[in-house]
This record gives sequence, structure tokens and C-alpha cells, in this order.
Amino acid sequence: MALSFFNTHLALIQAPMAGVQDFRLAAAVSNAGGLGSLPCAMLSKQQLVSELDKLTQATSNPYNLNFFCHTVGDYTSQQKQQWHNLLAPYFDEYGIDAESLPAGASRQPISQSVVDIIAPYKPAVVSFHFGLPEQTIMAQIKSWGTKVISTATTLDEAIWLSENGADAIIAQGLEAGGHRGHFLSMDLALQKSTAVLVEQCVAELNVPIIAAGGIATTEDVQQMYALGAELVQVGSAYLLAQEATTSALHRDAILQQSANSTALTTVFSGRAARGIENRIMRELGAMPQQAPAFPFASIALSALRSKSEAQGKSDFSPLWCGQKYIAREGISAAEITELLAPANA
Repeated sequence: MALSFFNTHLALIQAPMAGVQDFRLAAAVSNAGGLGSLPCAMLSKQQLVSELDKLTQATSNPYNLNFFCHTVGDYTSQQKQQWHNLLAPYFDEYGIDAESLPAGASRQPISQSVVDIIAPYKPAVVSFHFGLPEQTIMAQIKSWGTKVISTATTLDEAIWLSENGADAIIAQGLEAGGHRGHFLSMDLALQKSTAVLVEQCVAELNVPIIAAGGIATTEDVQQMYALGAELVQVGSAYLLAQEATTSALHRDAILQQSANSTALTTVFSGRAARGIENRIMRELGAMPQQAPAFPFASIALSALRSKSEAQGKSDFSPLWCGQKYIAREGISAAEITELLAPANA
């Protein structure tokens, strides 16, 4: 059987999912023949080295490291005050002093110092969310023989990524769980379903297209291949895998959710992301105008989340999940990979 574009036996990528996985899920998928991914944007430099050491010990197959490349803007005192005023009833409920909250957010874009850390490992693939980094970083990463990919939510973004050096493009449809990868426009009305976006990208571009969003069965995978995608990227299907670190509260929410219970929301980070609706989304609305830009909304929400989860509640937790979900509880990532993309597919 021919190897995929990334020299893997299966044309399937496990989506990087910060907060619900570590090296173990990435290694399990890579060992099963797919391309495992490690989310790195929220790791400290010490954590990054530790995870990379463990990942490289756990698999000799190709893997993907994922980073953010967003621009960090200002978080003005006025923006902070508006956000804290909206959240004041919840601060009161949980006894949180707004003045004691950290000043900075944990999600940082890739930097030269991070590139220096990953250089000795020469990962097979490095993926980005929210565009691409500066060209000097791109050139350095590619000099290792590493392929660079990034997420597009519109055809315009896909064209931009292709013109700026992406070796392959993840076409992320509206069904996808977690953060949207948009970067040219924040207008969600421009974004399409996975099938429509894949068809558009395949028709216009000459780089491999990776379908992402709403892919939960072998039939979904085959549909994306039929539309011209060379690979698929799957995240939510692994949320209940044995190797995932998904919290008990998140797992319960996934298992108990009703149909059409996910929505796009900016409440947790300031940027649109799909998750299961919970108290904060219902009471404030999924996209409150007062939410500051990414990643600053997460500072206050993290404090509320911590207090709420300590009481066994997921009222303020980001319960990321894709629009189409099939619960596969208690089985391994390798079994899930085989269910989605059997070797003879």
C-alpha cells in the first residue's frame, strides 16, 4: 500500500486537542499508522521538552507538532472592565476577586525560542492554527525536511496559505469541534461545511487538501476521499479514547449530550470554537459582545472553571466537541483509527 503524503500508512491525522491529550494519544495514533499530533501552544518550554522526549521514545513513526501563530493585541483596562462587569455575578457566586486574576493568557504564538527547542527533534510535520508564522521561522522549519500545514476555514484562506508556503492545507468545515482556524476574517458567515470547503479547495489548489470537521465514520472518511481530499483530520472521535486525558466532567457531557447540542462560542477564549452548550453559554449567549479578543477571555473563565469544576460542575468548562459525534467509550486510539480508516481503505 502506498504511503500517504506524510509517509504514514493511513491517510488520517489525529487533530491536536489541547486540554484533552498528551503525548500518549499522539504516539498511539502514529503507531497505528496515522499521523498523531501533539498540541504545543499551551505548553511551557519545560513541558514541551518533556512531552517531546516522551513522544519520541513512544513512537518511531512520523508525528505532528501543532502551534498557534495568532497576533496578540492589547487587552485594555476598558475591555477588561466590560468583561469583568458581565461576569461579576459569577465572580460573586464563587468568591473570586477580579483584581487577583493573572494579567496574561497562557496561549502564546510560536517564537524563535520555541523553534530552537523543537529543532533537534526534526518533526515530520508542524501544523499551525490561525495562519502561518513569519517566513524566517517557516524557512527554518522546512530546512529540517519538515512539512508545514495550516488550517483554512474559507477558500480565500486556503489560497493565502498555499501562496505563503503551506505544503498542505486543512480544510476545516463548520462542523469541527474546538477552535476555528480562521485568520483573514472573523466573519463566520463566510465559512462553509466541510464537504463544500473541500470541493472548493480541491478545485482551486494544487496542494494536498486535508478534510476536517464532522468526520465520525469510515463512510465520512470515504466521502472526503471521494471529494478529492488526500487525507482527513479527526479530533472528536478520539475524545473518549483510552489514551485521551479528557476530564470526567467533559466525558460525562459528551456521553449525555442530546442531538444538536453543540454551538460556536467565543465565551471561553474570545475566539469562535465549537463545544457542547453549558450554563455560561446559555446565560450569556454563545458570543457575548463583551468578550475580549483571543486569548484574553480565557483569563477570567479559567478562574471560574477551576472553582466550578472543584464542585463537580462543568458550567464554565470548554466542552469542545464536533457537531457529529459517535461515542466510542473504553477503546483504544488504535482501534478508533482502524474503525475510521482501515488499512485497506
